[in-house]
This record gives sequence, structure tokens and C-alpha cells, in this order.
Amino acid sequence: MINLTDYLDPVSLERHSAGNIPDQSQFSRTLTVNTESNPLTTLKGFRAAIIGVPDDRTSPEPGSAAAPDAIRRILYGMARIPGKMKIADTGNLKPGAGPNDTIAGLTEVLNHFSQHNILTIIIGGTSSLFQSVNRLYHAAGSSFSLVAVDSRIDYSPESRENGYYNSLFPFFSSTGNSMTHFVNLGYQTYLNDPQLITRLSRKHHDLIRLGDVRQAIHLTEPYLRDSEAVLFDIGAVRQADAPGSLNSSPNGLYAEEACLIARYTGVSDRLKYFGLFEVNPLTDKSGQTAALASQIIWFLLESYSQKQAENPAGGEDGTGRFTRYHINIDDIDTEMVFVKSNYTERWWLELNSSKGERVYVACAYEDYLKANSNEVPGRWVSSMARLKSG
Repeated sequence: MINLTDYLDPVSLERHSAGNIPDQSQFSRTLTVNTESNPLTTLKGFRAAIIGVPDDRTSPEPGSAAAPDAIRRILYGMARIPGKMKIADTGNLKPGAGPNDTIAGLTEVLNHFSQHNILTIIIGGTSSLFQSVNRLYHAAGSSFSLVAVDSRIDYSPESRENGYYNSLFPFFSSTGNSMTHFVNLGYQTYLNDPQLITRLSRKHHDLIRLGDVRQAIHLTEPYLRDSEAVLFDIGAVRQADAPGSLNSSPNGLYAEEACLIARYTGVSDRLKYFGLFEVNPLTDKSGQTAALASQIIWFLLESYSQKQAENPAGGEDGTGRFTRYHINIDDIDTEMVFVKSNYTERWWLELNSSKGERVYVACAYEDYLKANSNEVPGRWVSSMARLKSG
């Protein structure tokens, strides 16, 4: 058990006034904030916690260290989250002597948070800080699935240097790696090495192009539903909507799409860690990027407060909550089993692992329609391949 005051600096900033929202209806009223006068000593009873990490020393362009407080100033003045969910703003992590020391300290704090079974929202700083999640799972001897919302896949297999443009290296490393499945949403083909895309696809990771995300954004929800950790690089959003980012591009997600992805993320039953990175107030025109970042966090928490826990493996067959559909496809010996929730209308694939255990993979209604038309869904193929290789 750690002492939070040894790791965290209290929040000390003025609340931004939204003008049209009365004080009692603002987001800050739903928060318990770690301040100097009222230090936060326990996370008992909270469902979500925010932690800022003001460290940008791995970035070639300084400025993102100021992001946590810039985002807070706007977030605090937004409307309160409906319901009675308790949220803590734990303050800012004290930077270490070097970037690796900061990551080590963040890992210790996240380990403490995990003991309270809460959603942790990390506001960076640079995306390299998210390595702490991989370290945490590796130390616990458990595995996880990672979704990165990013226009670039920050991984270079040929380089062992853990730098800004290779921040995902620890997640793919042969040592110290606990990630079993990687999903990238919104990558832009012309910004990435085609050999890397081929290599990751052959390993059965899911890489979803920006155009495919935009064409059917609701199909991203199953990927997010099956992930314990989500890394959101604000550079995934187009420059016109988020100019305050080192890697901003003329193309990218629209602001509304970014918020919708955050909403899909919040309803996940598995989600434990959400990281929002690369907001740079020094290059942010009129605070537009910080405003979008605050809205992303708001939509995440709003959907998280209303999520319904569902587990098709939970033995609820007799309750009428789930319906199973059995489909046979030509040239495939294995019967496909789809499970539908009659409450939320979400879908899963029911698969068998190499050990004979039932495994449930989130899928979409469109996957069921393909199977019903005697077409093998791509999600079934990649899921089966991962089960066999695991």
C-alpha cells in the first residue's frame, strides 16, 4: 500500500466557468478533488479516477506537459455527469528524475488504483507514458488487449530504442510483454510503413484504416468492448479539429467521431485504463484541442456511468437475457455460435480455445448477417487464429 501524497501533487487551478451552467450543475461538483487543503487519502467508494502526468521529455516538441491542467480548466466547467457515480481527480503525478522514473512511478500508482477496481483515466503528457499499463500487467502475470486510436502505429520492429516514435515497442517486445491482442483504430496508410502493417496483420492483430472507421464507426465498438486498455492519441483527430498536437494531419477523425469512440469505450465491461495523450497547449489555437480532449473524457465517463455489465459466460441462459444462434457454413467443419443480448442488442461469438474452454469475443450484428449468408466473417477468422496461436 502506497501513500498517495508521496506520488501526487494536488490540483491547484481555478475552475473554468461555462457561463450558462450553474455552479451546482457543473462537472466539478461530481468530483472529489485532491487539493492541498483537502488531500485525497483513499479511493474507496470511487468508480473512476483521473490522474494527470505532466511529462513530455520523450517528445521532440515540448508543451504536452501542460496538458493535464489545460484540460481540467475546461472539463471542470462542463455539465455534471448524470447519476451518482463517484469520480476522483487525484492530481498530477510528480515527475521522476527521468522519463523511465516517471513511468515507474505511474506503474506504482496504477497498481494501487487497480486494487480498488476503478476506471483510471490518464491525461498526458506523451503516449510513451502508457507503457506503465504493460508493466503493471506483466508484473501481475496477466494479459490484456490494447486499442490504440492513432493515425500512426508508433512501433518500429527494427529499432530497439524506446523513443517517441517507437512508444509501442515494449508492448511488442519478446520480454516484458503482456499484450495478447493489439487493435489500431484510424491509422492512415500514407503515414505508416506498409511492411509493418503486413507484419502485424499476419500476427492476427486488427488494424482498421481511417476510411473504414468513418464508413461504419459503429463497428469499432466490439473492439473497444473487448479491451482492458485504450490509448487515445489526439493526433488521430484531423488538424482542423485538434490543431494542438505534434502529429496533427489534415486528415483524421472528426471531433464528433472521436467523442463517439470515447462513448463506445465507456460501456466496455473490461476497460480499466484509458490514456489521452499528445495535447500541446503551446500550439493549441484558442484552446480548441484541450476543449475536445475534455469532451472526449466527458463522453467516456458519461457512458461509463450508464453501462450495463453483461457476460454471456455468466450462466444467465435461463433468464432470457441472451439468445444463441447456431449457424453452419459450407466448407467449415466448425459450427458458428453467435450470442445476442436481448437487453442491449450486443453480439458475441462463442468460440472454443485450444484447451477446450469457451471464449466469448465481442462482434457486430453484421458478422451474424455474413455468417447467415454463408460468408465467413473476418472477425471469426482472426479470433480463431489468435486462439490457435495462443
